[in-house]
Amino acid sequence: MKEDLLHFLWRTRRFEQTGLRTTEGEPLEIAAPGIHNSHAGPDFLNARLRIGGTTWAGNVEMHLTASEWLRHGHQSDAAYSNVILHVVLDEDQPILRPDGTRIPCLELRKLVPPGIEANYLKLLHNEHWIPCHNFFHTVPQMTRTLWLDRMLVERLEQKTTAIREALKRNGGDWEETFYQFLARNFGLKVNAEPFEMLARSLPQRILARHKDNPLQLEALLFGQSGLLPDDCDDIYPNQLKKEYDFLRKKYQLTPIEAVQWRFLRLHPGNFPTIRLAEFARLTAQSAHLFSHILEVEKQVDIESLFNVKLDGYWLTHYTFGHESPKRNKSLGKEAIRLFTINTIVPFLFLYGKMRGEEAHKDKALQLLEALPPERNAILDGWQRLGVEPPSAYQTQALLQLKNVYCDRKRCLECAVGAAVLK
Repeated sequence: MKEDLLHFLWRTRRFEQTGLRTTEGEPLEIAAPGIHNSHAGPDFLNARLRIGGTTWAGNVEMHLTASEWLRHGHQSDAAYSNVILHVVLDEDQPILRPDGTRIPCLELRKLVPPGIEANYLKLLHNEHWIPCHNFFHTVPQMTRTLWLDRMLVERLEQKTTAIREALKRNGGDWEETFYQFLARNFGLKVNAEPFEMLARSLPQRILARHKDNPLQLEALLFGQSGLLPDDCDDIYPNQLKKEYDFLRKKYQLTPIEAVQWRFLRLHPGNFPTIRLAEFARLTAQSAHLFSHILEVEKQVDIESLFNVKLDGYWLTHYTFGHESPKRNKSLGKEAIRLFTINTIVPFLFLYGKMRGEEAHKDKALQLLEALPPERNAILDGWQRLGVEPPSAYQTQALLQLKNVYCDRKRCLECAVGAAVLK
């Protein structure tokens, strides 16, 4: 048996509790098993127990065998001085406190439900797409629904961790932080890093000063990207270079290296040059974009804000110096949906949480519920399993479940896995 299964049994009290006694024969009642501790120290904190005729409040430590207490060095660690119960599969020897008194011990060997360990090992060692592949649909719908709600919130909390760090780095400036994260998402996965590097090297306040001059906006962005050609016969890139040379000196800018960018195996519409041109146009249309985001109510409002269409040079080019057939280029609805899911929703959720404004958190969730379900390899896997999510709310939750729980075999921490074991 693995120790994490013992933790699960204790946390969920999934063992025989009638007539519980310590190994010394004292009656034991569990008022509260405590809070599972994933950091250093005892396994469960702030438990409440009644041993003999005395009520105790303190910590619980768990091992497969009692002697592991000594092998792990707990006898000389002050963090374990407040342990009120030692829960083990087998007590192979009594454990004493420094004052010579015996730490009460509960032995679970004869209390564990038959078959639960075998079922757990089946989940742990099978090679299905998810561990509970054959049992997922046997779990009550309510259990799955509530767990997916939990998964969505956990995914948003995970996404907002990086936003919190950036906010701190930016002195609490929401506009600047949103600009940096939006830039990162403009780069998709392939060019996310250079796009973020570009945004951090070119503060939004500088772009805002030039929002009424599209040429200068593009000059700043393309110049900072390092993608402006040194030698080109086209007039437009030479104009950009001339403008950038002046603005670079004015603002003492240092461009990033062009080798950071990736063009290979990208659809031309996703080339970083096109994405930068679209980003420049969005900046021109909506400076201080985050303040507008706070006012949106529906996805159609976001689509209106992000209604970007390129013209001029970019109608006949995907890169500098290489003419292509004339074609309209704009941010499509699918691209805007990705901005909503990956940038706008996490920002609204965190803003509402930090400001204590539930309306923004609710709006974030409502936006996800109104968006159609995403499609990717992981979600195709769920579909093959017969799971048909109705919206992006559920697809985001399913991504979190697969990546963070199923792939890591964290069945004991999952409500679905716990229901399967039950």
